Amino acid sequence: MKKEPEITIDDFMKVDIRVGRVVRAEPFPEARKPSCRLRIDFGPDFGERRSSAAIAVRYSPEALTGRLVLAVVNLPARQVGPVRSEVLVLGVLDCDDEVILVAPDRDVRPGSRLH
Repeated sequence: MKKEPEITIDDFMKVDIRVGRVVRAEPFPEARKPSCRLRIDFGPDFGERRSSAAIAVRYSPEALTGRLVLAVVNLPARQVGPVRSEVLVLGVLDCDDEVILVAPDRDVRPGSRLH
């Protein structure tokens, strides 16, 4: 496994990772990998943001709605087909190389920052 170069805590703190609640999820059939279009609420300071995520193998739109997720909110927006993805939802690969979402294990306020 490739080891990434070390960074400082200041480097890490530049990455703004926030908790959001999925308020709408729908299939994204135009994507190359099985994906969903998401609208995520990051609370009053950040509002709702859009994202696309290659998570449709493990998550249905119904299972995503209301769920908390972690996302990077300070990357530039990226066009993914017809979707302007404004945040990067975080996940890890399982044993079958499918994305499993990273989320807090308790209910927290949308917009809370990862520390």
